[in-house]
Amino acid sequence: MWMRVLVTVAVAVVVVAAVVVGAPDGYQKSYPARPYHYNYAVHDDYHDTHFHHGEKSDGNAVQGRYTVALPDGRKQHVDYSADHYKGYLAKVTYEGEAKHPKTYGPPVTFFKKGEGYH
Repeated sequence: MWMRVLVTVAVAVVVVAAVVVGAPDGYQKSYPARPYHYNYAVHDDYHDTHFHHGEKSDGNAVQGRYTVALPDGRKQHVDYSADHYKGYLAKVTYEGEAKHPKTYGPPVTFFKKGEGYH
């Protein structure tokens, strides 16, 4: 019984000490807003990978655009903005027509119990 009381008091002391030491009253470190701007693009014909992304910020709000080549042949464009008041807003558009293959590969077969690798 006394051991439980002692452990409970010890845990309470540790929690109170962590709260007092971990967050002093009225102290919050703040950093000045820093504007930035970047762009990058990938155009790889060998792997058929094409995309780009650009973003800029004045330190308070972010605006950007990215484009991805989709497997169905279309391009997906996303224009977005984000700030502390409106949150993340995105406008998604597509360019081109979706094209699906006319032929497919061989059917997938599954092993019966007792056959295969396991």
